[in-house]
Amino acid sequence: MDVPLWFALLVVGVLGVKLIRPPLWLVLVLLLGGYLIADSLLAPVIDTAVK
Repeated sequence: MDVPLWFALLVVGVLGVKLIRPPLWLVLVLLLGGYLIADSLLAPVIDTAVK
């Protein structure tokens, strides 16, 4: 069974927010920070570290 990555991340994110109940500002900072890092010069470095 192949599950798309975006769907798996969405499910994990929703479950994490419902179970752990982090503050909304923390969720927004993590999402915005991840988006900005993915668009920065650090993206190739992070990509090679993850792989």
